[in-house]
Amino acid sequence: MTHLNQPAHLLHHEDPADSELVQDRTVGWVLLVAGLVGFTAAFILAVEKYWLLTNPFYTPSCSINTTISCGPVMTSPQAAVFGFPNPYLGIAGFAIVAATGAMLLSGGKLTGWYAAGLQIGSLAGTVFVAWLMVQSLVVIQALCPYCMAAWAATFATLWYVTLANLSRGRDRLPAQIAAASAVAHRHHSAILAGWLLVIAIIVATAAWGF
Repeated sequence: MTHLNQPAHLLHHEDPADSELVQDRTVGWVLLVAGLVGFTAAFILAVEKYWLLTNPFYTPSCSINTTISCGPVMTSPQAAVFGFPNPYLGIAGFAIVAATGAMLLSGGKLTGWYAAGLQIGSLAGTVFVAWLMVQSLVVIQALCPYCMAAWAATFATLWYVTLANLSRGRDRLPAQIAAASAVAHRHHSAILAGWLLVIAIIVATAAWGF
């Protein structure tokens, strides 16, 4: 009954940390959706790869024409950089991303080694995806729709994981980086949309010359 004697404004006092819950929830939704999209794309690619291995004459469902064609991509050396099909990496990685999103939506927090590991993993995944994108556009000269879905999911994952980590470490950031981080948080969706638009233009321009 102590609260009955408190001033009315204290009864409605909001914890400053509540403002971060919106951000964590946004990050959670993005990671959940990106993880599910990426996982689905990787899983379909793994199944398509299996059917292609068992039947050399099999035409993947994502092979539409000479430009949008998964076949040349899936049978290229770049499709198994580490000695096994790349989609296996996507299945494992995107499952972690989706699970992390669900954890954030349930009220969990990214802390310590897990936050650092997720940052390193998403950055490594983005570098790998960027390399695969160059290989697809320059060397193989064919586009795989499921691969492109995984690319977009990877870029979104890196962006929002980075924003989340910047938010948690904002008190230790240099003034200029903190200011840039504030702008990034304020326009987070527009920046991601712009990033994806630039990539889409690059892909479309390159594909025009196939």
